[in-house]
Amino acid sequence: MYTREQTSKLRQAFWTAFGQYMAPVVSAEGMPTNWINYKTGLKDVFFKMQTDKKKASIGIELNQRDPEIQQLFFEQFEALKDLLHEAVGEEWEWDLHTYDEQGKLVSRIYTELPGVSVFNQNDWPALISFFKPRIIALDAFWNDAKYSFDELR
Repeated sequence: MYTREQTSKLRQAFWTAFGQYMAPVVSAEGMPTNWINYKTGLKDVFFKMQTDKKKASIGIELNQRDPEIQQLFFEQFEALKDLLHEAVGEEWEWDLHTYDEQGKLVSRIYTELPGVSVFNQNDWPALISFFKPRIIALDAFWNDAKYSFDELR
């Protein structure tokens, strides 16, 4: 069992290592990118990578406060579902109006890797191998898809 401080340090060490590993990788537009805090350019639309003691996940999270607006964004992503799945090379889960860890209403499009722990450094290569191709694929998808959201800005 880890203390809160040890937990925080291990998480920080993993994300620092991942950031350093990804630093030489440029975006689909050929620009340097902060892969960990990826900027979609759309308010309340995030690409999130998360890992804990049991699994890792990566996906698109919609955080609009108005459920109807959130649903409009979700439906726009649904219209691009084939493009997304082609970019990432796999089918992802689609959850309209679910709740996050803080009880906030969100919608998510994501995939998970079970059986890995950020607290086990032996799992870090598997975590990096899970996150890297998917965040790069999300970036490539977004490079083409972002213009479909212009009317929702």
